[in-house]
Amino acid sequence: MSKFLEGRLALVTGASRGIGAATAEALAAAGAHVILTARTAEALEQVEERIHAAGGSATIAPMDLTESDSIARLATAVAGRWEALDLLVLNAATLGSLTPVAQIDGAEFNRVLTLNVLASQAMIAGFDPLLRKSAAGWLLAVTSSVGRTPRAYWGAYGASKAALETLVQSYGEEVRNVAPIRVAIVDPGATATTMRARAFPGENPETLKKPEAVAEAMLALLEAGFETGHRLEIG
Repeated sequence: MSKFLEGRLALVTGASRGIGAATAEALAAAGAHVILTARTAEALEQVEERIHAAGGSATIAPMDLTESDSIARLATAVAGRWEALDLLVLNAATLGSLTPVAQIDGAEFNRVLTLNVLASQAMIAGFDPLLRKSAAGWLLAVTSSVGRTPRAYWGAYGASKAALETLVQSYGEEVRNVAPIRVAIVDPGATATTMRARAFPGENPETLKKPEAVAEAMLALLEAGFETGHRLEIG
């Protein structure tokens, strides 16, 4: 594999499993030092061990992105150790319940929006200074097709992804001419993940692509280059 990310620093949220873990491992294989964040320390340690076993390097940062000040503390810690952040992958998300809009539970909807949208904004705010210090920074945000194409019973999750896309693309436009940061949206499509299994419990996961395929597509996008506003849809 090409080591085109040698010497680069990447941070991946939701890196303990699924697309996040696969992406972190792919980035490390391409030479990046990867900071892994998620709530479960044990799962993060397993990803870190796989990265090290494959000859890569990583640092784990177990944390709950929805906790007050947790992201600011992480940003301060990273800035104290590294001069710049080259890649931020906003992958962490929660599905919530699939239910009619009229029956959405307000407290649960708040939790979905907090992780899927507010935490992502806080990540951008916290790491914007370090991204600006990169010679060529990237921000990739993982979305869902329901953010663009509404689907019955997916209102809460879809609304959060629509908001995420607008938020991230607005940031991209804000830095387009003032910082070497490129921003893209990644729609992984149907992928064999724990979240997908919750949403479609009767589906055979063997009929779906693996998270590693999504990670490979993101890596190819980074290596090929893209302009801000790009949308990668993985079939």
